Amino acid sequence: MVPDTERALLLQQLKNYLVFLRESGHTHAPLNSELSELPVIATPSGTFHDSSPQPLESQMTPNSPFPESGDNRDLSAGLTDVREELGDCQRCKLCEARQTIVFGSGNPNADLVFVGEGPGADEDAQGLPFVGRAGKKLTEIIEKGMLLDRGKDTYICNIVKCRPPGNRDPEKDEVEACKPFLIKQLKAIRPKVIVALGKPAASTLLGRTVPITKERGTWHEFEGMKLMLTYHPAYLLRAYTKENRQAVYDDMQKVLEVLKA
Repeated sequence: MVPDTERALLLQQLKNYLVFLRESGHTHAPLNSELSELPVIATPSGTFHDSSPQPLESQMTPNSPFPESGDNRDLSAGLTDVREELGDCQRCKLCEARQTIVFGSGNPNADLVFVGEGPGADEDAQGLPFVGRAGKKLTEIIEKGMLLDRGKDTYICNIVKCRPPGNRDPEKDEVEACKPFLIKQLKAIRPKVIVALGKPAASTLLGRTVPITKERGTWHEFEGMKLMLTYHPAYLLRAYTKENRQAVYDDMQKVLEVLKA
């Protein structure tokens, strides 16, 4: 029997993969003969998942622009532990209006992690980060600007795991309640680069108020990992100028240089 926490993670990864396929223009999910022979397990809710222990990200685009890391790390167990510890979180008032906890999604072995601000309405409904308009812009940045695979080459999460009412900025006590889990997520993954999307994410990770317009494009360090600051995709949607687009593109080129070194 697959533990509930592992089942939840597998279902979240599967959902993320299907969202990725949809956003990439696919109308059906590819299923090779090897996968089709694997047994499926029905959950009490009537949903099904593949019982294979292999990460679902391994079924995505097979070619990555990065060499495999020498330690062949598999960090999904570490993230599962963090998710289990988070549980049905009631640590701050955001739990009162949320539909789902939006923990994170992507490859737990990724060398690149994007950290945003908090879930919006689409994210709250689907339980996945960056699946709304800002998420589509982030996917565009990753796949068209960086020529990476969102599901295979990145992991994405937020500084708070529940939607702030009306999409307001997370308040100090809410950030402080969630920050320990964000730190544990990042330490479990240990990426080469973390990208902080916008002022709240940058300020949370650096522990100070960050003037993002002045400091975007600059390198910092978080727990021994390289940290790049850039604009949030939602800001690009609000102020979609040539200068802002170029700024984010330039920032991501700096990230690629480090990833490919």
